[in-house]
Amino acid sequence: MPAFRTTPRRSLAALAALPLLIGALASCGYGSQAKKDETKVAAVGEKLSADTVRLGYFPNLTHATALVGDQEGIIQKELGGTELEVSTFNAGPSEIEALNAGSIDIGFIGPSPAINGYVKSKGNNLRIIGGSASGGVKLVVNPDKIKTLGDVKGKKIATPQLGNTQDVAFLNWISEQGWKVDAQSGKGDVSVVRTDNKVTPNAYTSGSIDGAWVPEPTASKLVSEGAKVLLDESTLWPDDKFVITNIIVSQRFLAEHPDVVEAVLRGSVKTNQWINANPDRAKESANSRLKDLTGKPLGAKVIDAAWPSIRFTDDPLAATLQAQADHAVKAGLLERPDLNGIYDLGPLNKVLKATGQPAVADAGLGVK
Repeated sequence: MPAFRTTPRRSLAALAALPLLIGALASCGYGSQAKKDETKVAAVGEKLSADTVRLGYFPNLTHATALVGDQEGIIQKELGGTELEVSTFNAGPSEIEALNAGSIDIGFIGPSPAINGYVKSKGNNLRIIGGSASGGVKLVVNPDKIKTLGDVKGKKIATPQLGNTQDVAFLNWISEQGWKVDAQSGKGDVSVVRTDNKVTPNAYTSGSIDGAWVPEPTASKLVSEGAKVLLDESTLWPDDKFVITNIIVSQRFLAEHPDVVEAVLRGSVKTNQWINANPDRAKESANSRLKDLTGKPLGAKVIDAAWPSIRFTDDPLAATLQAQADHAVKAGLLERPDLNGIYDLGPLNKVLKATGQPAVADAGLGVK
């Protein structure tokens, strides 16, 4: 079974007179295993078609929609009497494993694990039903060793995991420089060192790596240790936008409980609206949830630097998912995939229409 922690949010219908309790504690050290959280009283309301919905996400700032939506009770409020049960994960493969095993129903996850999960199941295990965030990925380096992008050649640069979203992006960038690297071993004109995000700062301070292509807040943690941002990945994409976090759902759960899926999406949309309207309060909320999950909040220096680089959006930016799949194919990490049907944006567009927002597109990769 995948390693994760579960946090129940139980709906106590008998306490209908009580107000919704929103947990004041919350969140964050990056990439740590989640801790057991206090039970929160669900919003008073009618139970939907499922007693419980099990939601997975990472204790990362790029998953702040989930962090804030959970911390502030926004998602639970939309679920009414249906219980929200939360599990947190350190990496995409373990979350996909949990989805396949039926341990979670819905998850926030990066594009590469979503693509890999869809392809390996021959299109039978998940659908992407919405976006969550864009950006929040940077190439940060030791300024004493690397002063220009050309200086990256011959250096040791960390990525979080072989074949993960940042690994694919870095391998693609290396290729565009005309340099050669064996994708599997990471050896070549640049040494790609696969390193868990939670130990990357120590690897940097020890000198075993010269930099890293990593998501927030790891990038800003390295900067706090003296590293310099050499490149923000968003500058490589049209309009500076690329998907970093999607919302996925088990196809079985989507078919059996569309009302619950729609409620979670309403919660996500309302959370992103609240984050964008209240960035400082949202930043504090995300950090509180991270503290609760990992035992340690991010320092102000780190989170203040990391937060502005992440854009919170309901649009899954589907065209960039196809591009990321193409990059993985070019790197030799993936055979050319058939992504037709990976999206079902019908429920999300229904929610967006109800709030007066325009529909989002699936780049021709939606269910027919």
